[in-house]
Amino acid sequence: MTKGGECVKNFALLQGKLMQPQSDIQERKNQHLDLALKAQMASALKDQRFSYEPLLKGHPTEAQILKERAFLGKSILAPLWISSMTGGSDKAQTINKRLAQIAGEFGLGMGLGSCRVLLEAPERFNDFDLRGLLGDARPFYANLGLAQIEQMLALGETDRINNMVEKLRCDGLIIHVNPLQEWFQVGGDRIERPPLETIEGLLEHFKFPVVIKEVGQGMGPASLRELLKLPIRGIEFAAFGGTNFTQLEALRSERPMPNRLNELSCVGHTAEEMVIEVNQLLSTFENDNTSPKGGHEFIISGGIKSFLEGFYLMKKLNAPCIYGQAKAFLVAADRGEEELRQFVRQQLESLALAEQYLVVN
Repeated sequence: MTKGGECVKNFALLQGKLMQPQSDIQERKNQHLDLALKAQMASALKDQRFSYEPLLKGHPTEAQILKERAFLGKSILAPLWISSMTGGSDKAQTINKRLAQIAGEFGLGMGLGSCRVLLEAPERFNDFDLRGLLGDARPFYANLGLAQIEQMLALGETDRINNMVEKLRCDGLIIHVNPLQEWFQVGGDRIERPPLETIEGLLEHFKFPVVIKEVGQGMGPASLRELLKLPIRGIEFAAFGGTNFTQLEALRSERPMPNRLNELSCVGHTAEEMVIEVNQLLSTFENDNTSPKGGHEFIISGGIKSFLEGFYLMKKLNAPCIYGQAKAFLVAADRGEEELRQFVRQQLESLALAEQYLVVN
């Protein structure tokens, strides 16, 4: 096509956009009139965390919505992690397969729910065999509890962990550190050694990368400081404010509890507090002319209920990071594949809009 022909074509396309049917315009204008009062916003609702800059960039393109970046040694297309949830039942298998399918479609990373059942019941392998759906390029991590790893170290069975990760074609292992959950869980395990000793012991025998996480209460600065001294690959917050597994086990427990509320489930650290703690620790390492061992990356999770919360905290953390969600994915996946797809798509589009127009104060 000639240059002049291209101009005519482009003008025609533009004219088509500008010359919308009068009926559509009238309908939109009538809706504006009807909804104007309902759309009033009180000044007290203004989000103080951001400056809104509408003049500097255009709308995000598809390449900006799904933008390749490195994380945990692999490639992701969006800074969103499907946090560890469930496994070991027929319903869990259905949900996990939906999540892995969507992770593959949108280029997300994913952590499995606890794989303990797989060590005890190999017939449940299909619940966790998701690499084919996720694709080889995306980070995919198995998951075991601290207590189980302590026991396997004592029995000299760490090869079973290596074999499990290898068979699942995972990139590494997430260790969930959950002493309060284990204490209140009916039939829960007792942790006999300081978790740091167990993690150090596993690192001597384990050939894959390791990520450490909590289960809904987060971690304080002393624990984070010790983790940063270890050659682990990453830390997931699993902070206070989301699903709290200490409270979950208290609700399951047959022990009498006033209002079925366990007071210990109310202690912990929020994701924002942990961002501040990590920043301070990294600054201390820098000032002392020392550096943490390993190339630590972070998954900000625990009570991250919206893309805007995730966006804000990622911008505040002075280290490579993405944000993770569990419950929101679980709810969407339970409603069906299309509901899950829409949930992820809307979140990623909103993240791209935030990147274009918002500046963190």
